[in-house]
Amino acid sequence: MAAENAPVLVAYDGSELSKTALRQAASLFAGRPAIVATVWEPGLAAIPVGGPDTFGEGAIPPDPETVAAVDDAQHEHAARIAREGAELAGSLGLAGEPHDVPDELDVADTLLELARERNAAVVVIGSHGVSGLRSHLVGSVARKLLAHCDRPVLVVRADRG
Repeated sequence: MAAENAPVLVAYDGSELSKTALRQAASLFAGRPAIVATVWEPGLAAIPVGGPDTFGEGAIPPDPETVAAVDDAQHEHAARIAREGAELAGSLGLAGEPHDVPDELDVADTLLELARERNAAVVVIGSHGVSGLRSHLVGSVARKLLAHCDRPVLVVRADRG
């Protein structure tokens, strides 16, 4: 059993579902520290867009300055979302700590690594409950956390009503 002061890791993207997950975490783990994690993906602007041109050549990748500017904007956005989540956590009785983290592999692996690094007692995540073919094509962060996390995972489902 995790120590009573071990933090709760809450995946937070600013959506209504992540706010609901944060509220649920606060009701279950009141008084604990909460790591409010917003994952962002660096390097998205470096991916060439489009196929071969009329000469059969590949798409031209964006210039490094554009890539850096997009990364900076994404990082700033993630930091702002994490701060807003930490403020919400504080208003709900959790000691919220904002944490914006770059996604090195995928979101689930990033959250798994953060949970291990910070010795989180539990990982809390919202899920839209996507199933069937779409779930297999897109994948599910919640599903991967449930399968691979070495600590409890609380999945808060979207209200279907």
